[in-house]
Amino acid sequence: MNPISRKLLGLGLNWLLLLIPVALVLEVGHKLGYDWASPTAIFVTSAVAIIPLAGWMGRATEHLASRLGEGVGGLLNATLGNAAEAIIALVALWEATDPEKQELMHGIVKASLTGSIIGNILLVLGLALLVGGLRHQVQRFNVTAARANSTLLTIAVAAFLLPALLSYIVPSSAEAIDALSVEISLLLLVAYGLSLTFSLVTHRHLYEGAAAEEHGHEQAWPVAKAIGVLVATTVGIAFLAEWMVGSVQEAAHTFGLSDVFVGVIIVAVVGNAAEHSTAVLVAARNRMDLSLAIAAGSSIQIAIFVAPALVLLSHAFGAPMDFVFTVPEIVAVALSVWVVDQISGDGQSNWLEGAMLLVVYALIALLFYHLPQ
Repeated sequence: MNPISRKLLGLGLNWLLLLIPVALVLEVGHKLGYDWASPTAIFVTSAVAIIPLAGWMGRATEHLASRLGEGVGGLLNATLGNAAEAIIALVALWEATDPEKQELMHGIVKASLTGSIIGNILLVLGLALLVGGLRHQVQRFNVTAARANSTLLTIAVAAFLLPALLSYIVPSSAEAIDALSVEISLLLLVAYGLSLTFSLVTHRHLYEGAAAEEHGHEQAWPVAKAIGVLVATTVGIAFLAEWMVGSVQEAAHTFGLSDVFVGVIIVAVVGNAAEHSTAVLVAARNRMDLSLAIAAGSSIQIAIFVAPALVLLSHAFGAPMDFVFTVPEIVAVALSVWVVDQISGDGQSNWLEGAMLLVVYALIALLFYHLPQ
């Protein structure tokens, strides 16, 4: 693509920012009960408005990674990308203080966590490997860092499995299940802290990656500017994602989709739209270490930081949430982690591996689609 075409494309995408106030008006109109502000219109305008914001988020992440390394850039992108989900989960936990809503709210929180984990390591990573592989025949990444990520995800699977096992063996012992959930949560937070020490301090060189060829002629932004753009786009995307989540649930239910399918598949895809685009964008530019840091790093953060933190906070709110997930959720996470582990052991990837991850994601989506309400 020549420079003129690139500028015209960038200008066209930036004009889509005008849809942000349109989405705001539609959201307010829907709250006020106007018929013209339909959930479908809110969903479409919010989704399209995210496109240019996601593009700016991707640019900021790349520039930040060029200054601070792929590991730090990926961590910040994953953290800010998960912020909207964490806020939505906190709101749901607060509503769970109402005894009549507690079971439903806890179920929604767990479904969104599961959907985010499998969505990032199957859908996001799958798209990244596919798009990157179509542009570059073979892409390489640091195998030691990839193996460390796989190990952390395997630990998360164990943490999901053990409370469910105790619940199956002693179904009436709610006190023991709550105690085990708290203890596992504390251990997971320790594991996450150790993983940050490994990736950002003692073995930071494993996550540095290589600079993209496209940045060879472009000076990296100052760190303050890159972080500022990253935070600003994240705030904008958080609002748009929240509007989309609200509208997509209502729209999906009109087509007879179950709550678990909406929570695990649709809400997770919509809520992570920005991370999806950034991971795919950098993979297309052959920056697989950064792409993996975003996709796998986000799942790790959800599994061994956000999830246990929510369990502990639920106790502070007076509405304790245990760490017992349903069998389909545990199987989905375990299968996702196993498949990703199979393709990350050789330190290189291709488009076929990305396509296979997408096939596995589609299989899991079919499972949740056919689950009863």
